[in-house]
Amino acid sequence: MAPLRRAINEEIPRLRRHARSLLRDRDAADDLVQDCLEMALSRFESWRSGEPPRLLLLTIMHQLFVDQLRRTRRHVHAEALMPETIDAGAAPARQPDKVAAAEVLSALQQIAPERRAALTLVAVEGLSYADAANVLGIALGTLASRIAGGREELRSILGDDHPLHRNS
Repeated sequence: MAPLRRAINEEIPRLRRHARSLLRDRDAADDLVQDCLEMALSRFESWRSGEPPRLLLLTIMHQLFVDQLRRTRRHVHAEALMPETIDAGAAPARQPDKVAAAEVLSALQQIAPERRAALTLVAVEGLSYADAANVLGIALGTLASRIAGGREELRSILGDDHPLHRNS
């Protein structure tokens, strides 16, 4: 059981990053991570040994997030990711890069939560389309549609001359 607990602990920074990409409030994001971890640990015995916890944790987090949206019955706006959420091993960005990144993150927070979740799971968390679709509980085609729609929303918010579009 200790290796699984260790594997879960190693996922906490990713869970925090993903929660902050979904929610505007940093405290609410931390609460979402806490709820996710509590639920995961309560299901500890039902996990198959050797199964990596990342996808299950992201699935639990997504289900909790959707439940929260349904309970509040309002659109949740997400807070721009803070620079400190970037992996510590990343090279420091130049000032224009920081500005461009802040603009992208701000625009990301303006798109629909379903599209934002799909984009962040694939583009930020590095999940395959198949894994992201499983985490979100949707068909692969639906995921692809949400990602395409999210990219179009970002393009319309940022404009075609934004550095994000020049690099893609």
